[in-house]
Amino acid sequence: MVGGRALGRRFGWLWAAYAVSVFGTRLAFDAFALIAIVVLHAGPAQVSALAAAGLAVAAAVAVPLGPWVEFRRKRPVMIAMDLTRCAALMSVPAAYAVGLLTLVQLLAVSVVVGAADIAFNAAGGAYLKALVPPEDLIVANGRFESTNWTATLLGPPVGTAAMGLFGPVVTVVADAVSYLLSAAGLRAIGGGEPRPVRLAGTGARLRPGDLLEGWRYILADPALRPLFLNTVLVSGLILATSPLLAVLMLGDLGFAPWQYGLAFGLPCLGGILGSRLAGPLVSRFGRHRVMFTAGALRACWSLGLAFVRPGVAGLVLVVAVEFGLIACMGVFTPVFAAYRLGRTPTDRVARTLSAWSVTSKATVAAMTGLWGLLADAVGPRAAIAVAGLLMLITPVLLPRRDLTPRRRAEPADVPG
Repeated sequence: MVGGRALGRRFGWLWAAYAVSVFGTRLAFDAFALIAIVVLHAGPAQVSALAAAGLAVAAAVAVPLGPWVEFRRKRPVMIAMDLTRCAALMSVPAAYAVGLLTLVQLLAVSVVVGAADIAFNAAGGAYLKALVPPEDLIVANGRFESTNWTATLLGPPVGTAAMGLFGPVVTVVADAVSYLLSAAGLRAIGGGEPRPVRLAGTGARLRPGDLLEGWRYILADPALRPLFLNTVLVSGLILATSPLLAVLMLGDLGFAPWQYGLAFGLPCLGGILGSRLAGPLVSRFGRHRVMFTAGALRACWSLGLAFVRPGVAGLVLVVAVEFGLIACMGVFTPVFAAYRLGRTPTDRVARTLSAWSVTSKATVAAMTGLWGLLADAVGPRAAIAVAGLLMLITPVLLPRRDLTPRRRAEPADVPG
């Protein structure tokens, strides 16, 4: 069975490190927004500004991190980013304990954590490509995707319950500790890692052109360019309408918080199912057909959220729509992630992934603000409908034919 293939001890430690950090992050789901509301008595505008500004500034700060990561050993960078996130997050309960916590500190911490996320993911993608054979990348990414949706299913309910029992910052502490445990797991991988070529020659100095190399490579590649535009737009449309759906369900329609949590917890089972099916589907139908079909199908669901009504029927509708969307994402994401890694030369992986993440975060920040203004003008239901209609055209950005990954001469690694 493809999903049960053994990928070795070193991948096991990497997977364990990912699992513990993603569970910590899901435990702390929306923790900063809740702290801002409950502890600092922030209003809706301040909470929205905190979320959008944190994403935007983190994306800007992270622009030089891709090139910086590219020319360093990846595992030490990942460990350093875990420790950075741990230290930044621990400053929140420390300030809360002495009564000095402010919105400015929450914004600063969100920027540091967001930028470190981008650097970690860029290094992690490059490290995974070096650790796992190309034919196993879909299996490896499928395991990460399944873990992510499992954590999303379990983390928020447990986290909100813990905040009710132990106070508003407890999940932030748990998230910080999870990064510390992740760093320990990465340290336990052991083994050597080749030193990138430029470190062996003139040092790690960045050239001005390095800052834009990730975007240049993406936009010049006939397969990555449409995938880039598609994934950035889809994630922006989904995440921009998430707070509007919360306002609609919890405000206008009168759903209880537990019902809202149930509506977004149960559909995560679709993500687990989809990620488990990704490998077998690719084995049977081929990578491109699965990626295109799942990518097109995930665009068909969001419009249904504009028709939610009060009561059980409305709750069932949200669960069904989100289940379908997340199941398609569960299939698409690991296949897409493996394809992107396989198509990107080793000496450009970190810069490419960093550019991708920076653009995605900046787009989500901009679209969240834009859809907030749209909802003020026409109401949250109409704004959700507009996003759903736009989602229907996103499949035109998916590559129509299978483009075999380029075979490029890559610089030989220099032994460390």
